Amino acid sequence: MLNDIKKDAQIRMTKSVDGFRQELTKLRTGRATTALVDHLKVNYYGSDMPLSQVATVQVADARSLVITPWEKGMVGPVEKAILASDLGLNPNTAGTAIRINLPPLTEERRKELSKHVHAEGENSKVAIRNVRRDAIQQVKELLKEKKVTEDEAHRAEDEIQKLTDKQVKDVDEVVKAKEQELMAV
Repeated sequence: MLNDIKKDAQIRMTKSVDGFRQELTKLRTGRATTALVDHLKVNYYGSDMPLSQVATVQVADARSLVITPWEKGMVGPVEKAILASDLGLNPNTAGTAIRINLPPLTEERRKELSKHVHAEGENSKVAIRNVRRDAIQQVKELLKEKKVTEDEAHRAEDEIQKLTDKQVKDVDEVVKAKEQELMAV
């Protein structure tokens, strides 16, 4: 029972950290990356499809992406999806290829993005601590029902705390790495 609680807590905490990492891939840094447009949905004959399923996305150089739709008729909808996104990017179309130039980030925008990274990191830590609280509550319930001894309960709580500390440290490392990436000119 205690192992199930610890395993569940570990899985949920890891998902929280992974979700945080995934969220950060959408943040625009100084360099071009295909992850920047991965979350975009394109209207493909009446249904919304991920951009990766209707076009090829490539990094042309450090500051530009090239998107090549598989069908000529998809150039317009792909452009619309980029313009409608919250990325603030302007696509340039040349025939069937769409080029997106990423302007360099201003110092002010870098600081703004850094604050956003810290806020998202804090949200992730809160989620991890909520998982810890739930797991410790489950351990206390087992203790109250006399299904585990006090020593086992105390040991399980310590292990859950160690797991929490490790996951929070992982979040801090991800925040630090992303901040360094943002501040690199």
